[in-house]
Amino acid sequence: MTTQPPSRRQVSSSAPATLILLHLLAGAAGAAPPLVGVSPQDEAYFAPAVIACRDGSGSFPKRRLNDGYCDCSDGTDEPDCCDGSDEYESGIRCPNTCRNINDVRKDDDVGINRKGVMKDDGVGMNIKDVAEDDHHDRKRTLDIEDLIQKLKGLKMAVVIEIGLVICTFAVCFARRRTRTRRRHYILKR
Repeated sequence: MTTQPPSRRQVSSSAPATLILLHLLAGAAGAAPPLVGVSPQDEAYFAPAVIACRDGSGSFPKRRLNDGYCDCSDGTDEPDCCDGSDEYESGIRCPNTCRNINDVRKDDDVGINRKGVMKDDGVGMNIKDVAEDDHHDRKRTLDIEDLIQKLKGLKMAVVIEIGLVICTFAVCFARRRTRTRRRHYILKR
């Protein structure tokens, strides 16, 4: 009787790769999530564990940042959605800070100071007319974008309906063909 040497245990080549992958995943799980919707110049403001509302009305923990519920009356806690349109039953009406931020940027681009007077031309032109035109242009742009979205939705509905009609015809054709074959088979008997 011959004895066989004790078998060696072979380690799978995927075991080290699995360990490395688990190590990387554990490191990634411990990393802090990125601040979604926060502009780079505001990252320092949103860095602490407890963040104060910009208007001083209160504070909120960092975990409630962009949680879909408006905690600050000025919308500080929802930088990703600055108009508050996605807030559900929060009891607080978040102002549209996007429009305010864009107005400030446009004013700076056009050369208008905070009092509504053109800079550097001494005429002291009031910008009510310019603001009304901008408002109408913005509204027209939003209306056009809304119509484009509705058109895309209608196109998708038409494609789905055409697909359903084609499927219905295919099923009807297959059923009719099967019935015809059955009749021929029965008649040949």
